[in-house]
Amino acid sequence: MLAIIIKIYHKLCRVIFWCLHTYYFKYLGHGAFLVRPFRIDGGDGIMINEGAFFQRGVWLYCCGIDGIKANLSVGKGCVFGYNNHITSVREVIIGDHVLTANGVYISDNLHEYEDINTPIMLQPVRFKRSVTIGSGAWIGENVSIIGANVGRNTVIGANSVVTRDIPDFCVAIGAPAVVVKQFDFSLRQWIATKEVS
Repeated sequence: MLAIIIKIYHKLCRVIFWCLHTYYFKYLGHGAFLVRPFRIDGGDGIMINEGAFFQRGVWLYCCGIDGIKANLSVGKGCVFGYNNHITSVREVIIGDHVLTANGVYISDNLHEYEDINTPIMLQPVRFKRSVTIGSGAWIGENVSIIGANVGRNTVIGANSVVTRDIPDFCVAIGAPAVVVKQFDFSLRQWIATKEVS
């Protein structure tokens, strides 16, 4: 009986959340939920699809630069850990059923630092490259993905920094992240691609 009451309570919370917050976003799918506290900048460019769930401390930033409107799209059924930060100045697309751990940072941009006479915080943000996270990916604790794509059903190990594209059906670790395993469809098993020390 208690399990049924809890399930009803969670559904009710999601319905109320949708009713109160749908106007903040370009699109907010039914069942999507952000646990408070959260921060949203540029909600008119953010699409969150059905059933996506964000733990507390998420910051979604979607503000264009250079006169180009930004786009941030989150697929169906995604689950994001605590204190995730996703920032788009041009385009970040996250597929369906992506899972992240805590402290994940996903960004399509960098802060300029070239002018040594100006504090970095006062220098402009620069678009690096559009980011796509493939459906079914698993992003580990404290991972940073900056201007790079992550393939479908790919695992990014904890504390990795992804600055180059990682293909579908891989395991990548390190800073910078490198592929250490890839699924071989002919053998139907995961094959090590690099010696891990």
